[in-house]
Amino acid sequence: MSMAKPFDDRTALGRAGRLWRRWPPLVVAAAGVLTLLVFVALTAQWLRPYALDEQDLLNRYAPPVFMGGDWAHPLGTDGIGQDVLSLMLRAIQVSLSIAFLGTLIGAVGGTILGFAAAHFRGWVDGLVGVLVDFQASLPFIVLALALLAVMPDADMGTFVILMCIYGWERYARLARGLALAAQEQGYVVAQSALGSSPWRLYLRHILLNIAAVLVVNMSLNFPATILTETSLNFLGIGIEPPDTSLGVLMGQGRSHLYKAPWIALLPGAVIFVATFSMSILGDWLRDRLDATTR
Repeated sequence: MSMAKPFDDRTALGRAGRLWRRWPPLVVAAAGVLTLLVFVALTAQWLRPYALDEQDLLNRYAPPVFMGGDWAHPLGTDGIGQDVLSLMLRAIQVSLSIAFLGTLIGAVGGTILGFAAAHFRGWVDGLVGVLVDFQASLPFIVLALALLAVMPDADMGTFVILMCIYGWERYARLARGLALAAQEQGYVVAQSALGSSPWRLYLRHILLNIAAVLVVNMSLNFPATILTETSLNFLGIGIEPPDTSLGVLMGQGRSHLYKAPWIALLPGAVIFVATFSMSILGDWLRDRLDATTR
């Protein structure tokens, strides 16, 4: 009969210390907040207690429960009696969807252009370089205003297109530089000598080796995309009612700050928490995936 191994406090403390270093509490909290926001974005249409256009005119400017209100409207109502909780759930869904799709599509498009510039060189490289310089030199707010002026309706799809344009040049520059550096590495030279096609070379080898850098850049660019989208909607040149977003709610609530501050402060708090959590997670990913920082 084997004897049980005695409990060693030092072993337990050592494991706890390694777990603490690997998963810092702030990173765990940030990941939990982002997971909750993603869950809300995916299930907002079922979580909303009221329709977006439903009004309770007898309860205009009803305060939230933490300010003395009742549970009929947990986050209060706005100036026309709309339930702020329902608006917030839809706003989180729209803002996160725009930021996620815009960041993802922009990263894919910029990476493809960067790979094309690195592979073909010559006039293709020059053309991509001109486009990158043009995008980097033109203030995005000016470009966004010009595009919104010619587009008939500013809806969620329109803002996804705008966010795809925002920041793609960073991925193009990054992918081009990393691809040119990878072409001098032994594994790329060996695959080229073995007759690998360009598609296989870039997708199976170069992309996999630089994917960590691109993912970290996406995680750090995601907060900037959210802030850009909400800034445009805050200025009143974005999504039109009855649909909404976090920036739209802040813009509508700025004229009611003294009478009903929760209309603007609640979406502002969500924006702050989302961007702060994503920044923390992005910094942690950079430290974990970048070998030069270890």
